[in-house]
Formats: sequence, C-alpha cells, structure tokens
Amino acid sequence: MESRLQKTLEETIIGQQYAVGNDLVFIPGFIHSLTELFKQKVFTDAEIAYCDRFDNAVLHYASTWAAKEAVYKAVKQLNPTPLGWKKIEISREKLGGRPCVLIHKHPCTFNVSLTISHDGDYAWAVAIIDNKF
Repeated sequence: MESRLQKTLEETIIGQQYAVGNDLVFIPGFIHSLTELFKQKVFTDAEIAYCDRFDNAVLHYASTWAAKEAVYKAVKQLNPTPLGWKKIEISREKLGGRPCVLIHKHPCTFNVSLTISHDGDYAWAVAIIDNKF
C-alpha cells in the first residue's frame, strides 16, 4: 500500500509544472522564536547581515522567514528531495529591493517568482515556481 501511494505521489509530482507556496508570520509571536540558535539554524550569513542592517531587524527576519517557508512549500510540491532551511536563500538586489531566491545544492533548477509584504503585525510571502525552467 505504501509503495503504491509513493508511486502515485511521484507520478503527480512529475506531471506538475507550477506550484504556489505562501506563508503568513505573526510578528509578535515570531519575536519569541527569534533566538540566536534559531538564526544560526535557519538563516544564511548573507540573510543575517541583510536583516541586521535595519533598525527593526525583527520585521526583516519575519519577512525573510515567511519567504523561505513559501518557497519551501512550493518546492516540496514539485520535488520531495530533502531541503534544509539554509539551502533556501532570500537575497535582494538592494536594501528593500526585489527579493530573489537561490536554492543551493538541489538536484532541480526552478524559476521562482517571490513577493514579500508586511503590514502591522504580519509579514506575508508568496512564491510561484515553474518546474520547467
């Protein structure tokens, strides 16, 4: 039964061209999770440097976390290969600029469109991925 379910999952993934992932972060709750250990496990050095450049670094960590989660959710729909948090890197061309996604050491190449927004107590991100890049 389990092998039949795995085969059906693999067939579905192979035929899927696009995937969408999104994530919503409640910033007041996220503050309690944002420990040094969490930062080191989840964020790349470049992401930490970017977020720490702002007076309100928590907002930027929360929005980067939402972006990583959105990308993760979309990628997992297309490929079940394990994907650690540091393999997903969110970069920007300039401070507050357009977000770009780098997926390190993954067997697939994806074309990712990412948007990040924040308002009040929330940060939100949506990732759309094209599997046929």
